[in-house]
Amino acid sequence: MNIASVPLTELRRSNGSPLRPPDGDGSVQVQLDPRVKIGTAKVFAIYGKGGIGKSTTSSNLSAAFSKMGKRVLQIGCDPKHDSTFTLTKKMLPTVIDVLETVDFHAEELRPEDFVFEGYNGVMCVEAGGPPAGTGCGGYVVGQTVKLLKEHHLLEDTDVVIFDVLGDVVCGGFAAPLQHADRAMIVTANDFDSIFAMNRIVQAIGAKAKNYQVRLGGVIANRSAATDQIDKYNAKIGLKLAAHFPDLDVIRRSRLKKSTLFEMEPSPELEAVQREYMRLAADLWLGGEPYNAVPMKDRDIFDLLGFD
Repeated sequence: MNIASVPLTELRRSNGSPLRPPDGDGSVQVQLDPRVKIGTAKVFAIYGKGGIGKSTTSSNLSAAFSKMGKRVLQIGCDPKHDSTFTLTKKMLPTVIDVLETVDFHAEELRPEDFVFEGYNGVMCVEAGGPPAGTGCGGYVVGQTVKLLKEHHLLEDTDVVIFDVLGDVVCGGFAAPLQHADRAMIVTANDFDSIFAMNRIVQAIGAKAKNYQVRLGGVIANRSAATDQIDKYNAKIGLKLAAHFPDLDVIRRSRLKKSTLFEMEPSPELEAVQREYMRLAADLWLGGEPYNAVPMKDRDIFDLLGFD
């Protein structure tokens, strides 16, 4: 039996007594094999409401790190497997796809079967996920990291970026937090995005009790203003790490299957590129960890909005 795929509520000590779930009472999240660690790379997990622009943010942040001369690996953690297409100019097969071709005999895989080089040398992997309703995405993330480790693909990596699926609370959502140093939250300046952010703050806080991950700040995306984000951040003890406005050039970069660093130059684009480079530099230096305290749902409702 593989411990990586067993819910914590089913694990027992040698005397038969149940193990207390490390993420709190009632936790049934997947516990990854503690022996499978990424290594010396700095690891960032990008979270946020579904459709908020996490993949755009992750890919351009990967590109910015590569511009700094860092060796970067981006891991998409969504069954849609669309995290890396602006880096590679194509939809990649997922780890689950390639495992299926060898009847899940991982030892038969070669690195080139599931790792692909993208823009400026960024290495790209799409973990994928099980068919809807059939399994846990946390197991997939664990198997992906295990494969990368077995093929020695993490030894020469400076930065690993996990681009995580939207605002859910399953094991697939939480698994990257067991590897990450910092978790960044992407949000827009609206109620729904901030409400989702509050749930993510809660999840990160739970994992921070037992793992090294800490909140690294908030990335405002697709937003001209940040007044509602600022109001929420001030209330719970968070700060803005970067701000990317709702610009047409960002939308067009996705349609062109390109990073922002490949688009035709313009003053507004250069400002966005500088912000990505500044964010990457700040994260590389470590960034301030935050011990934010999430709000009650009703309190968020009362806090946000206009008087």
